[in-house]
Amino acid sequence: MAAARRAGARDVFVNCPFDVEYHDTFRALIFVIIACGFRPRASLETDDGGETRIEKLYRFIEACPFGVHDLSRTELDQRYRLPRFNMPLELGIFLGAKRYGHGRQRRKCVLILDRSKYRYQRFISDLAGVDIHAHSGRPNAAIEETRNWLSTASGRDLPGGREVITRY
Repeated sequence: MAAARRAGARDVFVNCPFDVEYHDTFRALIFVIIACGFRPRASLETDDGGETRIEKLYRFIEACPFGVHDLSRTELDQRYRLPRFNMPLELGIFLGAKRYGHGRQRRKCVLILDRSKYRYQRFISDLAGVDIHAHSGRPNAAIEETRNWLSTASGRDLPGGREVITRY
């Protein structure tokens, strides 16, 4: 059991859009997580018709000590004129696990990304007082923010942000 726990010690839950418009930033997030010696985990990695999407999310969130949550895509859907709620929902589940879980769940570390540092206050004001990191919709900025956060959250010495961006 201890070996299984250690094996997941570098798992990072990635909560972001998976659509074409976000693809470059998604690739940048996956790259920086791997380049820093961590393992990205996203619901895209499994396709099991016997498991509901929410159960899959619970499983990934429970297993990951780190979570990167990008709230930059909350605008209204063109067809239905409704906002996208998946990313805020998954962030809420992650924060709930951290708050109400036991043991290692309480030690979870969270990075919240958005296009600008204070934009979230217009649609999820309950996060007031939380440090949001801005990437301005730029993959290189997402790399740098994520790298810096991983270094701080893990306490590990990681390659510098410029180095990771150059490798990307």
